[in-house]
Amino acid sequence: MRTLILGIGNILWADEGFGVRAVEEFHARYETGPQVTVLDGGTQGLYLVQFVEACDQLLVFDAIDYGLEPATLRVVRDAEVPRFMGAKKMSLHQTGFQEVLSAADLLGRYPSRLALIGCQPQDLEDWGGPLTPPVVAAIEPALDAAVATLTEWGVEFRPRAESAQSFQRLLGHDLDHSAYERRLGATDEETRP
Repeated sequence: MRTLILGIGNILWADEGFGVRAVEEFHARYETGPQVTVLDGGTQGLYLVQFVEACDQLLVFDAIDYGLEPATLRVVRDAEVPRFMGAKKMSLHQTGFQEVLSAADLLGRYPSRLALIGCQPQDLEDWGGPLTPPVVAAIEPALDAAVATLTEWGVEFRPRAESAQSFQRLLGHDLDHSAYERRLGATDEETRP
């Protein structure tokens, strides 16, 4: 079973970056087997079709407006996922990802298992701003939900044995969470999930 662990969102738009920051942290903590791809999908929209149609199981991290308290996490599965991906347009990438799922379905390569780990954003208006503290705090329980889901699916992964400095970061060019947040003036303690 090929598994795609995908984070989508825009790191330049406050809490809209939750999905990217969550998948980045997953990558920092866990090594995966050869049948698993960990991907920062950013705002790529339809360009993600090739990755979605190549997987059997898809786990997505994203900021989703459920109409709940800020930083509330909700895990949605299988047939319910597309309904939430386009329920309320918060940004261009969300509608695009709903189209990605539809395109994969039309191509006859829709994942057999699908899970969305969504976080209710607090702030989507701070262009260039970091994740808000409550949404940063939601990354840890989001990773716990991902670990539980992947374990249930029988996906091969394990905690990284080496230090965080000795592996290829998921985001380059100082766009990873700690470097980007530091440039904005946050301390290391404030940027650590």
